[in-house]
Amino acid sequence: MDCKTVQFTRHAVQRMFQRAITTEDVRRVLESGEVIAGYPEDTPYPSVLMLGYVQDRPLHVVAGRNPANEECIVVTVYVPDPLLWNEDFKTRRN
Repeated sequence: MDCKTVQFTRHAVQRMFQRAITTEDVRRVLESGEVIAGYPEDTPYPSVLMLGYVQDRPLHVVAGRNPANEECIVVTVYVPDPLLWNEDFKTRRN
């Protein structure tokens, strides 16, 4: 995701703290992760779910992008649960 700046919501910061995920981890996912789902109806900006790996640990990042200033807003961050996600962490289990 192309971002000039990155802003973290309060929720994202709380979850990152709880899950020992750093801002650098999130930036890596935003820079080199793969978009696995899109949420075009989200407000105030459309958002995406991205998958990236940091030291072999999968991370999901939900972020929106303000096209006016190219700022990315990180909504939440988590390690995908293998009981809920398939082996590739790209699709949910049935």
